[in-house]
Amino acid sequence: MTLNSTLAAVTERIVLRSEATRIAYLERMHAAKSKGPARAHLSCSGQAHAYAATGTDQQSLAEGSKGHLGIVTAYNDMLSAHQPFETYPALIRDTLRKSGGTAQVAGGVPAMCDGVTQGEAGMELSLFSRDTIAMATGVALSHNVFDAAVFLGVCDKIVPGLVIGAQAFGHIPAVFLPAGPMTSGLANDEKAQIRQKFAAGEISREDLLKAEMAAYHGPGTCTFYGTANTNQMLMEFMGLHLPGSSFVNPGTPLRKALTVEGAKRALTLSALGNNYTPVCDVLDEKAYANGIVGLMATGGSTNLLIHLIAMARAGGILLDWQDFADMSEAVPLLAKVYPNGLADVNHFHAAGGLGYMIGELLKAGLLHPDTRTVAGEGLEHYTQEPFLSDDGLTFRPGPGQSLNDAVLRPADAPFQKTGGLKRLTGNLGTSVIKVSAVANEHRVVEAPARVFHDQEEAKAAFKAGELTGDVIVVVRFQGPKANGMPELHSLTPFLGILQGRGQKVALVTDGRMSGASGKIPAAIHVVPEALDGGPIARIQDGDLLRLDAVNGTLEILTESVMDRAPATADLSAYQHGTGRELFSLFRRSVASADEGASVFGV
Repeated sequence: MTLNSTLAAVTERIVLRSEATRIAYLERMHAAKSKGPARAHLSCSGQAHAYAATGTDQQSLAEGSKGHLGIVTAYNDMLSAHQPFETYPALIRDTLRKSGGTAQVAGGVPAMCDGVTQGEAGMELSLFSRDTIAMATGVALSHNVFDAAVFLGVCDKIVPGLVIGAQAFGHIPAVFLPAGPMTSGLANDEKAQIRQKFAAGEISREDLLKAEMAAYHGPGTCTFYGTANTNQMLMEFMGLHLPGSSFVNPGTPLRKALTVEGAKRALTLSALGNNYTPVCDVLDEKAYANGIVGLMATGGSTNLLIHLIAMARAGGILLDWQDFADMSEAVPLLAKVYPNGLADVNHFHAAGGLGYMIGELLKAGLLHPDTRTVAGEGLEHYTQEPFLSDDGLTFRPGPGQSLNDAVLRPADAPFQKTGGLKRLTGNLGTSVIKVSAVANEHRVVEAPARVFHDQEEAKAAFKAGELTGDVIVVVRFQGPKANGMPELHSLTPFLGILQGRGQKVALVTDGRMSGASGKIPAAIHVVPEALDGGPIARIQDGDLLRLDAVNGTLEILTESVMDRAPATADLSAYQHGTGRELFSLFRRSVASADEGASVFGV
């Protein structure tokens, strides 16, 4: 199949834009490879320290005759998606001993749950936790004694942080081992309706808690298609998972078999063998272009419009929002998974999942087929799905057709002809919007602004009955420099109530929305942010705004707005408490959202 012309053009543009930084990065990785792991060169004291607690593995490590695997884990048992990782290190160590290798936990990285911190002060640490995770990964691998590494992480900032950290050690192979989604509980649309009823004061907090507990009820990833599950999709599209492994439930024999195989595969890819596949060769310009395609085809999380840029820069590759915008115009939306539909990721997986989708996109010329992956040369490997048989783990061709066209459709009969995300530009700045779950009649909103400096002010105005007509709610001073760019998902219930009353309503913010953002048109990640004096800082109550997700524009229609002095805000409340004082350096040095909102340079 001929490669789609837009995919080819965008990829070539990325290659040319990134030439100098990518060459410099690859030169650093080549130099690191030539030195090899340091364990054979450590002092006797250094080796003794490194191997002191390895028991029966101590002698083989001292001899340096076997492959040695580093495990970087984001395990904690407060994140349901990460609780299964508790048993992975022991399983991996036992597996590799039997196959002639060794493994150690290189280090742990922090992992916070955005579901817990929504609407709370802790959310202001969430985005910065990504770069903290990257640095912790660097510390974990800095002992430089490993031939390859596996990474245990699933959720929102964790996978991007681990990918950034892995690329700092891009001369060794990296395999990502997921935990899988929890089994289906209370339907996501029913959960959303209950949240709206609580916001409207129609049910008690006890009723709300009962519903939430029925939705989030066991180990595994939350089942809606938010940032965590978008991360898992990307790891297959970009070749860092084993094929078909993203959405296998925890605690099953197949999940265990995939973990075992992933660990063994990582060592087979090391420089000790004949199939050396360092992560710097897997995550090239084509892999990142494929990731953008996957994001658009699935209607994935808006958070990845920040994370993919930061991840790519760690490998010397420069993406920008125009790359995403152009690909969105070329890539059809093939999936409807909540909040872009009623199904959850378990239903998506049962309908054919990523294997079917990747096959469809390859046939349509919408993916680069010739990428390197941990499964082998070529993305065709990811049209397969795993099975357990008497012979152990096997991979077979996935279904040739969707098993539920209400959830998953072929490329020639998509849910919509364009992708699930769009870029908005205009005199209000540049932003992005998730349109896959926004009904056509809500994609253009022209209404007066109501301006707030935090989400609590906005919720208070709703409770006071002040938001009665058509309105574009502006929540500013929520950018990365102001307060770490928290998600503002707690605005969703009351905005949904306004929309349900027949009002035209939209959100404009320099903050983020959750990966679960859905039916409310929301222009998010606005740059320049308010703290930088962007146009969003000059808006006043009553100014007429227009959000047009059809034509991709975000405009202030009131004249002479830019003649005003930008508003200021007292941000002192964001500086202390709940650990916020520890991240002042991040707030002072962070890049803008369209550059990945990272504290790292290229």
